Amino acid sequence: MVALTSMVVEVDDDVVGLQWAVSDFAELAKLIAVIALGQAQHAVRIIDTLEPHGPALSDEELFRGARGQMSVRGRTDAQKEVSRYHRDGFLFECISWIVARQSSSSRTFMKDPHIAATTQGLDGLAIEMHPTEPVMVGATIFEDKCTENPRQKFKGEVLVTFGEHHTSKRARDLVANAVSLIKESGLNGTEATKAAARVVDKNFRTYRAALTVGAEISTTKRRKKLFKGYNGLADITKDQRIGATLIVDDLRNWFQELAEEVVKALNEFEAAHV
Repeated sequence: MVALTSMVVEVDDDVVGLQWAVSDFAELAKLIAVIALGQAQHAVRIIDTLEPHGPALSDEELFRGARGQMSVRGRTDAQKEVSRYHRDGFLFECISWIVARQSSSSRTFMKDPHIAATTQGLDGLAIEMHPTEPVMVGATIFEDKCTENPRQKFKGEVLVTFGEHHTSKRARDLVANAVSLIKESGLNGTEATKAAARVVDKNFRTYRAALTVGAEISTTKRRKKLFKGYNGLADITKDQRIGATLIVDDLRNWFQELAEEVVKALNEFEAAHV
């Protein structure tokens, strides 16, 4: 059974809507546990049912670090709040990555979720290569926001970041990440760099914004309001603007429960493999 489902929902004439849902909480936690161990590429094999659950590499320090990432740290309330936001952001980034990975092909190469807390660089990037030729046929730029204020985050942060990509202000970062991913297809550095040229071409680019939302944002009207302004990314088609939502009420408690389930999976993996 897949950990997450993704259903197409209506937004408006400018945006393709996706609504995500957790179909297997324990399965999701196990996949995130493997990612937290620094083994996202092994998680790909698990998602594709090519490998059984569990880490490919086991070490006490790996488990200690992964459990630490699931913890909320800090002495003051402010420090704890920042730590929680980083932790929950990582969990949501993993959810976004797993959804994308579940629907991708063997010729899709994706940037791994951030293991270290960071606010810099790309949230996510997926490069789709031609089935048989050394040619890039598409690139998807991800922005994932775990937040109680989805409209504010979309308007004030996601659209700003996408706008910078759209006007090529982040072209160097995008090309560098694309080259790194394309090399995984077997091309050498120079060939990969040449193949990455299309990543700066709007015709080959898709944007996907993913936000946590409350149950009230489950209608076409509310989704349209949430993603208002997306059409400011001009000269692309509706299919190149994706707005994804994960409905989560009581946001921080839900992610706390997920973190605890990830720790449970880590403990089970360690008992079985170390």
